[in-house]
Amino acid sequence: MKCGFSRRQFLRAVTFGSAGLVFDSRLRAQSAKLPSKPNLLVFLPDQLRADAIVGKSASTVHAPNLHKLASQSVVFERAYVTQPICAPSRSSLLSGTWPHQNGCTNNQKALSRKFRCLPDLVADSDYRIGYFGKWHLGDEFSAQRGFEEWTSTEEYFKSADSDREVEGVSDYTKFLLSKGYKPDSGKGKYFSYEFICKLPFELRKPKFLETRACKFLENYRDQPFILFVAFFEPHPPYSGPLNAEHPLEAVSLDASAEDTFGEEVPLRSRLLQEFYRKQFHRTKGYRETKQKYLGLITEVDRCIGMILAKVDDLGLTSRTITVLTSDHGDMMSGHGILGKRLMFDQSARVPYLIRLPGQQRLLSCAHPISHIDFAPTILNLLGKPPDLQCAGQTRANLIRGEASSPDPVFLEWAPGNEMIYHSKLGTTEEIKRCLAESTRAVVSPDGWKLCLRDKDKNELYNVRDDPEERSNLYYQSARADIISRLTSEIHHWQERVGDALKV
Repeated sequence: MKCGFSRRQFLRAVTFGSAGLVFDSRLRAQSAKLPSKPNLLVFLPDQLRADAIVGKSASTVHAPNLHKLASQSVVFERAYVTQPICAPSRSSLLSGTWPHQNGCTNNQKALSRKFRCLPDLVADSDYRIGYFGKWHLGDEFSAQRGFEEWTSTEEYFKSADSDREVEGVSDYTKFLLSKGYKPDSGKGKYFSYEFICKLPFELRKPKFLETRACKFLENYRDQPFILFVAFFEPHPPYSGPLNAEHPLEAVSLDASAEDTFGEEVPLRSRLLQEFYRKQFHRTKGYRETKQKYLGLITEVDRCIGMILAKVDDLGLTSRTITVLTSDHGDMMSGHGILGKRLMFDQSARVPYLIRLPGQQRLLSCAHPISHIDFAPTILNLLGKPPDLQCAGQTRANLIRGEASSPDPVFLEWAPGNEMIYHSKLGTTEEIKRCLAESTRAVVSPDGWKLCLRDKDKNELYNVRDDPEERSNLYYQSARADIISRLTSEIHHWQERVGDALKV
């Protein structure tokens, strides 16, 4: 199976941006040769759905810069996170380890310093290395983990060294203070999300990061650099200066938006559906929320466009590997749910684009691929040896358009501080139990997704024929052979990665 447009993919006509440009199917493998010590620029928006960038619905999203980047990149159509929530997913991206291995299994836990992050894995003093934006793997306030240049936007206090909290304020808070604004939160120390939502575009976090990133590029144009730009948006609260960018009547919801789960679906999913249905009892409520979500994507797009323009202006494009991905997606009306935390594709699948220096054409890859392979792949592209800490493997061969056999992709879930509330869907004990569930899942190359749980019901979906995952086939006897095969794959994977969870 080779990455690239098949005849069927071409006929599906993946369309990018408002220009409606369809890319030629006659794509060739990328050149295997990269410049010595190439630059690396990684864009990491938070909670960005894959179909905002690629696929049939992408053309309705006002994101011309992201669509242009996709048209010049290797596009992984089936890219999955290791765990669909912020901190655990980021822990895998930056360290190359599974959340169950590194202990960062929910948003209340920081990444232990026992695990090295990408700058230390690269281990090259010639590189100038910066991280700008949301971190969420420990305190946000000072340069750390091998990053030399640092710009923070969040007030996150959890220390990676101990259970203590770290005092400080973010660089973005300092920026707003310098503009004469008075904090409205944290006993007069910080700015609430509600306050920030009402600020004009020029004072928002994306523009702040754009300015800092462009300055970094100017300062280090003459030496190799690694730069992460980690936008908070389009993470909730879903509100910003471009709320009305997309006409409400043009905003469409997922096909499953009005579905109601049956009893064969895990109780935790049914509780989430019930919770959001109470918040948004009319379809209009979901559509208005998605309208604002799309506006946040446009906001990020404009700032990414300016950063990429700076790369071009400085003559760095021919020496820079550019990556776009996200730490998870957003249900955004799928099954009547918002947010992440679920194994449905809307939550667990993400955009994943890699543009090599000098690349001008799209290369599409339908292989399932995991974020666990991000760190070893980047090391390979930077000409660095593999590191034993990394649990995944390099996928540079796919980026170069080479033929390769597809592999299954694995995902996990561990409970955090889930909200417990009363519902007619279950007793108090049943609800407590399901909210404490852990999941191990596999996505197979032939289109199956199996989710096994220790304290809730299991799921099996044929994602190829049922992309919205509306029919749980786990409890159909006709699927016993598929369930057996995929269960064995999950258990063999658990053995390889030292995962003791019983599912």
